[in-house]
Amino acid sequence: MVYITLLSDFGLLDASVAITRGILLQYLPDATIVDITHEVAPFNKRQGAYLLGATYQKFPVGTFHICLIDIFSGKNPALIVSSYNGHFFLCADNGLLPLAMQDNELNASLGLQLEKKHSFHDWLHAAGKIIKVTSANTTETLQLPAFQPTTLPGKNIVSSELIECEVIHIDAYGNAVVNFTREMQQQLSTNGRQFSMKFIQYEEIREISQNYSDVREGYKICRFNSNGYLEIGINQGNAAELLGLCIGSRHNKIQISYK
Repeated sequence: MVYITLLSDFGLLDASVAITRGILLQYLPDATIVDITHEVAPFNKRQGAYLLGATYQKFPVGTFHICLIDIFSGKNPALIVSSYNGHFFLCADNGLLPLAMQDNELNASLGLQLEKKHSFHDWLHAAGKIIKVTSANTTETLQLPAFQPTTLPGKNIVSSELIECEVIHIDAYGNAVVNFTREMQQQLSTNGRQFSMKFIQYEEIREISQNYSDVREGYKICRFNSNGYLEIGINQGNAAELLGLCIGSRHNKIQISYK
């Protein structure tokens, strides 16, 4: 059985998702295709990286993960193929994949160098062929050249005590996910240093809670979600709407400090 996941910023107002499925099924008619989401903010690679990194390990080893976000990114757009932790990834060379894998070393190859004549459909046909050959139990192999993926800059570490972060995702409840992980918190919260998060000029949270019930209804809270990322929420409320939070760093000015 071939498992394929799809992640994109296509939305659901046109036929792009159906076209994606239709082209892939031409090559893999028995594949199980699962949608992660098609509601990533347009061209938002950081949000896509968060969703891909949080999702892929929940699928069986050997799953193919196709990320269709900003596929014509850069001066030399390309379809890259990579393997990591027993999973396969097909995406654009736009820095999303290294960010999703937290910059761990990737075994990457060039699947298709996109030219002006190529369209979104050509990208998908190339992906379908690659998955068909890779998943088949035959002696046929792909001879793809090695490739060094583009990387994106990480968080702005101002000092050993201060990190500037950004909102990378807002869920259906209005909780704002920040690119700050539990692992980072464990590294920084040494020697009794106290946590503080400041955002939207005057808002501040001084404690990381476990559950929403730790604060009164209507009060703001930050906690690590099930994916290990810090999120800002309001108990029984919508933090994004009530606090004016949105995806990206320019609007939020989130600063996390340990002193």
